[in-house]
This record gives sequence, C-alpha cells and structure tokens, in this order.
Amino acid sequence: MATFVKTRDIPIAGAHTLPQEFFTSPELFAQEFDRIFARRWICIGRESKIAKNGDYFLHTIGKESIIVLRDQSGEVRAHYNTCRHRGARMCEAASGTFSETIQCPYHAWTYALDGRLVGAQTSDSIPGFDKKNFPLVGVAIAVWEGFLFINLDPSPEPFVEAFASLLGRFERFNLPGLTVARTIEYDVKANWKLVFQNYSECYHCSPVHPQLVKITPSNSGENDLFEGPFLGGYMVMNEQHESLSMSGQACGVPVGELDEADMKRVYYYSIFPNMLLSLHPDYVMAHYITPVAPDRSLITCEWLFHPDSVRDGTWNVEDGIAFWDLTNRQDWHVCEISQAGIESRGYRPGPYSSRESLSVMFDREVLNALGRDGEGGGE
Repeated sequence: MATFVKTRDIPIAGAHTLPQEFFTSPELFAQEFDRIFARRWICIGRESKIAKNGDYFLHTIGKESIIVLRDQSGEVRAHYNTCRHRGARMCEAASGTFSETIQCPYHAWTYALDGRLVGAQTSDSIPGFDKKNFPLVGVAIAVWEGFLFINLDPSPEPFVEAFASLLGRFERFNLPGLTVARTIEYDVKANWKLVFQNYSECYHCSPVHPQLVKITPSNSGENDLFEGPFLGGYMVMNEQHESLSMSGQACGVPVGELDEADMKRVYYYSIFPNMLLSLHPDYVMAHYITPVAPDRSLITCEWLFHPDSVRDGTWNVEDGIAFWDLTNRQDWHVCEISQAGIESRGYRPGPYSSRESLSVMFDREVLNALGRDGEGGGE
C-alpha cells in the first residue's frame, strides 16, 4: 500500500537552486551525458513504433545513433548504427522496415537483424577473419508498460532492479493497451533540468497556468515517491470536472480498471533522467526529453488513449490534447525565461520553498549521479 505525504512535509533542509554552471557549462553538460544519459535507462518512446517484424527507427542521443528494431523472430533489439568494418553509419532513414538484413552502404557488409555479420565481400583475403567476431555492437533494451528503454552502459544495472519501485505500480492504467492519438515535438531553449524542476512542482501553477488551476487546485494532492530517481504523486480535480481538458469534461473512456479515487485524480511522475508520465482517468501523456545543449532540449510529447476513445467519434480526444499543448507551451516559456535569467551575471542560487520539495529531490539525484552529493540543491 503506497504511503502518500504532502509536498510541504518532505524535508528539504533549506535547500537552494543549483549553481549557474549546471545550466550553462558545456563541460558539465558533457559529464551529465557520460554519467547519466550513458548509464541510466532512458525512454525512447512506445513499442508500437516497431509493431511488425523488421520495423525499425533510429534514436539519436548525443552523438550516438541507435537502430531500434524488431527482428524476424519478434524480439526487440537495439544496435549502434555503426558498421564493424570502417565505422560508417548504416541507416540514414529515420524509420522503415528491413527485409531480413541490414547492409552498410559503404562496402556492403551485411548483418542479420539480430546483429550477426552474415556477409563481408572478399573477407576471405583477411588473415584469420571470422564473421562471428564482428557482430554489430548491441545496446541494452527493455520494454516496460508498452514503453521502450535503452541503456548505453556496456554493463547496465538490470532494468528490473533499476525500476523495481515502478514495476506493477500502474497496471490498472492499462498502459500497454493504449494507443498514441497524437505526437507533438517541442524545441525548447532551456536546460533539460529546468524542464524536470518545473514539472515537479505546482508552486508556479497559479501565475502560469490559469486554465489548470481551475480544474486542479495548485495545493492539492500528495506524493508517494519523494526520493531517488522516481518522484511524484497525484493532484485532485475539483468536483465539477472530469479531466484535464479544455471543457473540463472527459475526452475518452477510462483508460483502465480505475477506482473512484483514481477517477478524481491526475498522477504525475518524473522518471529520471528523461521521462515525464502524467496519468489521467481518460488518457495518459508521456514526455521524452532529449538534452541537445546546455541551453536546449528536444521534447517529444505523446497522448495515449484507450483504442475505443479513438475509434468512437463521439469522443473528442483533441479536448485533452489541446489543453496540454497549451499548458506545455506555458511551461516551456517559463523554462526559457529561467534559462535566460540564469545565464546572467546577476544569477545567484535562490531558496526553494516547501512547495518545491520534489524539485530539490530531483537536484539531489543529479548531484548523486555526478558524484557531487551535498552541493547546490543539497543541504
């Protein structure tokens, strides 16, 4: 049984926001990639992107290009998009379907979808050459609740251990059975951490989100995950509203087997280091964040509905999508003006309020991952 606590009751010991370098330094940004994004499990979207055997898409993170595919046996795999001969990128199209092999366009080295090298012209002239020694370099991949995750670490923490506190937590929301109704991509001129910090608190909701606070009061709700890599809880909708939509009414059938309490709540969870998951009674919204530079982040947002909501024309799924597209853009704006202000000589770390405790906990996870515990957002 989950234990919920009020945001203001989570101890933050007078924590302050992070120093300027965490939002502006190319060197620190590179450290974050090496110690966070190349070592943690990162979400790369829905498994439905590779629905059929042979389907693939490319995922870019930093300078890495990853081929994510479903092989001929139906197994989900990921490989570095790098030929074992001269290192050329083998795939250039962002997505598509392989027949049975992947062939490098440079010297035609050819690989099975499971990564085995199956063809290398004139390789018999290479002394001691054995195709078994030159498979594509694999990337760890896992599927959770219909979402795909990869980990670039050669020896990653097993997914079931890393995600132990989330396994089974959202089963009632039927996440694997939901369908993507809309995808919107945003190019945000702000550091990736500002997006997480903003998502983790509603201290800003009254001045920034007038439409949101009419439905869910900014001081409502409690948290059941409030330290470590996964943070969040729920907020409560006013009695006269059914969902977060422009009309305030439901825009689809319930996504799963939800009880009476779930039907009046919206759950928000940040999944370190790149996913935000928002669970409504009638739809689920997922953000996938890709850091591009210290002052730039690409954010993909997907809205997931029960298939019946999409098939049945009496439901207006756009009602919920439009609500969050507006709210997202309000958030991105304040993240961008925060980035601009932090870059000033006048910036000094400021005190967090008791209503921003999850932002403090997020900062601590960043510092922990960088081996800098106790700095900035710590004590």
